[in-house]
Amino acid sequence: MNAGRKPEWLRMQRQGGADYNDMKRLLRTSKLNTVCESANSNRGECFNSRTATFMLLGEICTRHCTFCNIPGGRVAAVDADEPRRVAEAVRELSLRFAVVTSVNRDDLPDGGAAHFASTIRQIRRLNPECGVEVLIPDFLGDPLALETVLEARPEVLNHNLETVPRLYPGMRPQADYRRSLQVLSRARQWADGFEAPVRVKTGIMVGVGETFDEVVALMRDAAAHGVQTLTIGQYLQPTAQHHPVTRWVEPDEFAQLAAAGRELGIGWVEAGPLVRSSYHAREQSDAGAAGQDFPGAAGAVAG
Repeated sequence: MNAGRKPEWLRMQRQGGADYNDMKRLLRTSKLNTVCESANSNRGECFNSRTATFMLLGEICTRHCTFCNIPGGRVAAVDADEPRRVAEAVRELSLRFAVVTSVNRDDLPDGGAAHFASTIRQIRRLNPECGVEVLIPDFLGDPLALETVLEARPEVLNHNLETVPRLYPGMRPQADYRRSLQVLSRARQWADGFEAPVRVKTGIMVGVGETFDEVVALMRDAAAHGVQTLTIGQYLQPTAQHHPVTRWVEPDEFAQLAAAGRELGIGWVEAGPLVRSSYHAREQSDAGAAGQDFPGAAGAVAG
């Protein structure tokens, strides 16, 4: 089933302008990848606000998720200088908060965990006042890889559940819902032992065939496994070959989901049609560090 034409509330910010062009120039000269570009995400808003989610370890993924525009195939060698270039880009942009993710690299013994840790440390070295969120893969459930990332002390450890468990075989065939929950649970258990807090976060898409009750059940699982921040956004089909949009979720339903998530004990639920995993990442981190929960803007629309 296909949902048909995109509704009015899903209009993204137009691309272009001085900040947008500056971001494009910096990324090209630094030879860096971003999710905004590689996954064809909400690039206009991100670049015009001088923010970006840096994507490590190349542009090719070892997995073949049917919702994602990042291609699978033969991966590149690890670029050992990439962490330094990310840190320098953060400095040039004068970012207060940086978000770092990667493609899946199941070919690497640690899944890229040491590369994440090196990037965090390089950002800290050149930008001591800058906070860092990492959006990590599942590292095939390897606890030592997760520990490697956590020992670098990001402010936020994010691992996306993406969708409800019933839809995993068709959308995330190489992933495992229970394994992802275990990643979140271990992260929370270890993070609670640190002197400086590390906030545990996850995100999902809706409009891919899930039901409201299935999303509530997922949120219940997330809360039980230590998730403190959750993002919920409308899935947007990258190409005709990707998983279809089954429906356009109304803004009122996003507000209902956000309220349900907070009732289940998730402190911050960011929900809206154009919300993405890194949307309002700095605000979420600042509030978490201050011991604050979600301020009440449920159903917010990005863009």
